[in-house]
Amino acid sequence: MSTDAYDVEALLRRAFTPVEPPERLAERFETTLQTLTDAAVDELEGWELRAMKDPRNWVRPVVASAVGASAGTALVVLRVRASQKKKQQSRNPAVQARKTADAVASEARKLLRR
Repeated sequence: MSTDAYDVEALLRRAFTPVEPPERLAERFETTLQTLTDAAVDELEGWELRAMKDPRNWVRPVVASAVGASAGTALVVLRVRASQKKKQQSRNPAVQARKTADAVASEARKLLRR
């Protein structure tokens, strides 16, 4: 057997070549996260505090809170990452960390205003 026939290194290099996802995928993902966040907020707004006395009524608000927090966090991360790809990155880690923190706070404020 010839080593040329089974060039494992070349096969691995081709298999692990980075692939950019379609841009439409990012848009659909962001839309889905926004929809989940809005649905969780709507669900929580509809609950009355009087109904919370019975522990059997706690499941829906707890799930809505978890879904809303998770989707909201993912949405903030997705938007910050997309905006940072467009901007030039700083070589100074402290400056980059500050810019990232500012961007996260800004996106979180935008999301909370809705």
